[in-house]
Amino acid sequence: MWLPVVGVFLGVVIGLLTGVHIPAGYSVYITIAILAVLDTLVGGCKASLEKEFEDSLFISGLIINLFFALSLAFLGDQLGVDLYLAAVFAFGVRLFRNIAIMRRELLKQWKIK
Repeated sequence: MWLPVVGVFLGVVIGLLTGVHIPAGYSVYITIAILAVLDTLVGGCKASLEKEFEDSLFISGLIINLFFALSLAFLGDQLGVDLYLAAVFAFGVRLFRNIAIMRRELLKQWKIK
C-alpha cells in the first residue's frame, strides 16, 4: 500500500528538481490530471486496506478518470465555461471521502492489534 505513496513522493521531488516549466495555458489540464491521479491512488489505497484491490480496476479507473476529466476541461475551454470545476469538485469530494474511510479502517486495525 505504501509503494504508490512513495512513488508519488519521489515523482514530486524529481519534478521539483528538474525545473521543468509548464506553460500557464496548460495549468488547468495539469491540475485536473494530478487530481485524477491522486483520486485513483487514494481509492487504490482504500481498496487495499479493505482487501478489495484489483489491478484492472485501478488501471481502468485511472485511464477513464483522466480521459473524462481532461475531456470536460477541454470542452469547457472550447465553450468558454469553467467546466473543469465540476471535475475538481467531484475529485475533491471523493478524495476526502476515501481518506476518511482509510482513517477509520486504519484506526480499526490499530485497535485490533
